[in-house]
Amino acid sequence: MFTGIARTLIVATVGFMLVGCHAPGDTGANEARPASAKQQASVGANAPATQPSVQQKVVTDANAVRSAPLATATGGPARGKRDDKLQPFALFWGPIPTGVSVSREGRVFVNWPRWGDPVNFSVAEAKGDQLVPFPDARINEFYPGDPQKLSARDHLVSVQSVVFDSRDRLWIVDTGSINMQPPIPGGPKVLAYDINSGQRVKEIRFESGGALKPKTYLNDIRIDLTRGTEGVAYITDSGEGGIIVIDLATGQSWRKLDGHPSVKAVENFEPNVEGQPIKQRLPNGEEKPFKVNSDGIALSPDGKTLYYTPLSSRQMYSVSTDALLDRNQSDDQAAKTVKKVADKPSGNDGLLCDSQGRIWSTDFEDNCLRRWGEDGKAEVVTQDERLLWPDSMCLQGGFLYVTANQLHRQPQFHKGQDQRQQPFVLFRLATDSQPAR
Repeated sequence: MFTGIARTLIVATVGFMLVGCHAPGDTGANEARPASAKQQASVGANAPATQPSVQQKVVTDANAVRSAPLATATGGPARGKRDDKLQPFALFWGPIPTGVSVSREGRVFVNWPRWGDPVNFSVAEAKGDQLVPFPDARINEFYPGDPQKLSARDHLVSVQSVVFDSRDRLWIVDTGSINMQPPIPGGPKVLAYDINSGQRVKEIRFESGGALKPKTYLNDIRIDLTRGTEGVAYITDSGEGGIIVIDLATGQSWRKLDGHPSVKAVENFEPNVEGQPIKQRLPNGEEKPFKVNSDGIALSPDGKTLYYTPLSSRQMYSVSTDALLDRNQSDDQAAKTVKKVADKPSGNDGLLCDSQGRIWSTDFEDNCLRRWGEDGKAEVVTQDERLLWPDSMCLQGGFLYVTANQLHRQPQFHKGQDQRQQPFVLFRLATDSQPAR
């Protein structure tokens, strides 16, 4: 689920694709501290703004959403195509939203990384036409222009993804990175919350060395609570390339598949979106390739297979989770379990697996959602000219939710000209698919 990219966008990943494996390192897994009742009560009304001029807004009123004019593709295979089954569910103004996750009761949580657009809060719940910072306003406060002003350990620096586990706890992945730059010390972290009490139930810290590398960019996460005593997590590293594995009981983390071709951006990859090749185009005329490493990630229903894709690629791969979890196995041994699942017609951002073992992908070149069956065959579930850079997905309550954030229209791809047309959209699609775990 990579998404957005700031002024420096993928610059941080160019030339830093994959490097050698670090020795496994220990991190801290600590139990939560509940937010005070006073903090919880004040969240919606008076959220402190780290950028006071920013208006981070949402509209969920069905009539207003249906009547709002939305941006459409100006070229490419989806131009002129509409799918009535794909319904706008919420509209966002302000910075680019990337991740979305929906609880069993239908509560919707969204995140906004700090990629250059001013951001007041990096995680919020959409409650009607209001965004309520989660877990509270204080932890969301951060100053990108003065990162030393507030503790990166105690605040959300830049959240890339939000995901519910099988116990309906919300996991937040904080990259600790501003504008895709190397992470701020103490900033990268993974936090889990009970959304009803607002209590933090788990925190994973990444100390120096170990699983993190100098240009690590924590991207998407999948949780398996059936492994070990408290479960495990898998995270894609889009900056350095690789899979980070976490033992949720101990907080220990380690890297796998470092340096393997399957987690690397394809050399000379040039995606075509809205009929135009996408590359970094700077105001001075300089052009750079679009390179992002391992990004999308999905876990099979039985937890035995992890699927993943580099953003700058049209290939999908799988690896045995047994190989990832065995810290005694070398990367070379783990790599022997890697399989190419598919050569895809389009690059994709997000991945997820449903309860039937089918793999969904957000295919940004074709403005569509594809679903891959166990037989290896793909079907286009929906294609729509409004699906401008489909990013993250989640399944809940008979619907698939997907964000569309126009990532490719950002200024760094157009010589400094911002071609995005707000609002950004959270769509949903009725489906028979259910969450895998």
